Amino acid sequence: MFARVFLLVATAVIAAQVPSPKYVRPAPEQPLPFSHKKHTGELKLACADCHPIPGNGDFATLPATAQCMSCHTTIKKDSPHVQKLAAWHGEGVKVRWAPVYRIPDYVFFNHRIHVAVNGVTCETCHGPVAEREVLRREKDISMAACMDCHRAKGASNDCLLCHEQR
Repeated sequence: MFARVFLLVATAVIAAQVPSPKYVRPAPEQPLPFSHKKHTGELKLACADCHPIPGNGDFATLPATAQCMSCHTTIKKDSPHVQKLAAWHGEGVKVRWAPVYRIPDYVFFNHRIHVAVNGVTCETCHGPVAEREVLRREKDISMAACMDCHRAKGASNDCLLCHEQR
């Protein structure tokens, strides 16, 4: 009996020390393969080069095909994936990227305000993107995680800062 209790307690202690993959999700299937590791890690493109934050800063946008084709008219132009991209570009078709990180519609989030804060980078919320061949959600973007970050940065946790009053 003692051995079973000991084994149960030891297993619980060990399990508590192993990080939970709770927030790491499978990568969504994308219409084209894209390596952030190649583009941001090796080629040193900045996040904002492909994901500008226009207007009031509520959204970081996805790149237009013209952005991709500014390099891919000459680089890897024989790749079937780049040829598919070039065809979409010629037809004026947007690439329908599957979202990796998405917050609910009832939450206000402004990228411009967040990246202006000292110590907050794209990696703070999106993880080490420059190291990834394929993106999957690996950071917690729950309300609790946001509130923890706000507390750590000394930012307000007032409900109306992020939520519409109803």
